[in-house]
Amino acid sequence: MDNFTTITSQNESYMISVRFNMHVATCIIITIGLPLTLLAIYSLYSLVQKDNVAPIYVINLLISDLIQLCCMIVLEALRYREKTDEERLMYSLIWDIFLFIHLDGVMVSVGFMVCIALERYLVIAYPLWYRSRRTVKISVVVCVFVWVLPLVPILTFHVWARKMVSFTLLTVLLLLPFPLFIFFLGGTLKALSASRSVPTEEKRRIVGILVLVLLIYTLLFLPFIIFLFSVYIQYEFDHFRFTLTLMFLKLSPLADLVLYIFMRKGSIDKLLASLCCCRMDSNDDNRSSV
Repeated sequence: MDNFTTITSQNESYMISVRFNMHVATCIIITIGLPLTLLAIYSLYSLVQKDNVAPIYVINLLISDLIQLCCMIVLEALRYREKTDEERLMYSLIWDIFLFIHLDGVMVSVGFMVCIALERYLVIAYPLWYRSRRTVKISVVVCVFVWVLPLVPILTFHVWARKMVSFTLLTVLLLLPFPLFIFFLGGTLKALSASRSVPTEEKRRIVGILVLVLLIYTLLFLPFIIFLFSVYIQYEFDHFRFTLTLMFLKLSPLADLVLYIFMRKGSIDKLLASLCCCRMDSNDDNRSSV
């Protein structure tokens, strides 16, 4: 009995330590991501005012990140607030609402990542067709569709009889972009190999964007999708695994800021130039030491 009590206390202390570390990491993400996201949205909005359609999807991606960051603030405040027995039910309801809004923002973020990857693919594979249909009106319609579509599994989650249907829709919508990202990257590489009119800098930038989108999705979103699969198969909700995979999702706003930097012209060449300079400096130091 004493051993069982000791193991239980150790597990509780471990969980408390893990939750505290996640809280600190979330606060750091909010502190860094919130002002930088607002600054990136402002800089891209000035480009849209100059009749440039390309940044519209990136702006919506950053807005979805902004919603996620605001939900993180509310959820972290609710988690560590002292509550009376009368307040627990109300705070639990508020928690569920903002958690669903956060998950909706995650799905919207994935949707606009698909739009960005599709746009880069069409620019290279079908440039004439894409330029003739690249209008603000079409972009707005696509944005509205991306914002509305994730509401379907989120709203059906409130109905108990359709809870597993909601998990299924959520899993399918989150998993569907994975083969699309691979197809867009492969198709773009194939089209770039035969293209002679695209500048070298533009080729590097497009390939870098598609590779980064695939990495962000694989490293940050795929663990949460695997968790949803386990819930669907085992009919068991593990709160610790949910918190852990949700922590990966919380990193996506910072990763999207890196994607925004990569989409700026000249960023890839500057990065390669800095790496080459560092490599040359290290070689010179080695030669001088010899």
